[in-house]
Amino acid sequence: MNDTYSAASFGAVPVGYGERPAVVVVDFQKGFTDPRFQLGRSPLVHDAVERTARLLNVARTHNVPVASCRVGWGSPKDMGYWKVGALHQGWFHGDPTQEMDERIYDPSYDFNFHKCAPSIFFATPLVTFLTKHHVDTGIVTGCNTSGCVRASIVDAFSYGYRVIVPEDCCGDVGEGPHQRNLQDCGRRYCDVVSSADVIAYFNRSGSLLAHPRIE
Repeated sequence: MNDTYSAASFGAVPVGYGERPAVVVVDFQKGFTDPRFQLGRSPLVHDAVERTARLLNVARTHNVPVASCRVGWGSPKDMGYWKVGALHQGWFHGDPTQEMDERIYDPSYDFNFHKCAPSIFFATPLVTFLTKHHVDTGIVTGCNTSGCVRASIVDAFSYGYRVIVPEDCCGDVGEGPHQRNLQDCGRRYCDVVSSADVIAYFNRSGSLLAHPRIE
C-alpha cells in the first residue's frame, strides 16, 4: 500500500468475516469466459473461473448461499450507453454469450439472474435474496475487476455488508487494472484475500455456517 495512503489511515481497519456469508459471482457467463467471443479471451479471467469453481464447491458443501448473474439486455432500446463495442452485438437475452459457464454454475443450487448495469446489485433481486438468507458478509468474485466487480464491491459496502474479495477469483483484461482496483478498494471498502483464505474460513467455521436450506 502506498505510504501516503497508509499515513492517512487508509486500510487501517480490517473488515473481517461475519457469521452468515454468501458468495456473489459477477458475470462468469460464456461471453466473458469462452474464447469464441471477443470479450472471452483473457487468461486472467480464465484462471479466476477455475479458482472460483473450487471455492464454490467448498461453499456449497457448507450450504453457503451462492448468487450469480449474467449481463445482457432485451434489445438495444433498454441497453445503456456502453462504450465497449463488443457488447452491442450478440449480448441480448438468448444469445450464446448469455449462457453461464458450467464450471461455476449449479442451476440446482445457485440463485441466478440477469443484470443490465455494472453492479450485481443495481435493479436486481439480490438484496432480497441475501436478506432472506440473513447474510452479513458478501464474498465477491467475477469479472471484470475494474468494472462490474468494483461496482459490485462498492454497492455491497453501501448496503452494509462486510465485503471480502478473493483476489484470485477475480479477473480482468489486464493485470494492471485488476491489481490497482483491488488495491484501491482494499484501502476503503473490503478485505482483499486469497481463495485459500476464504476456503479455510468455510472449513474452519464448518457447522457454524450450515443452516437449513431455504427454498
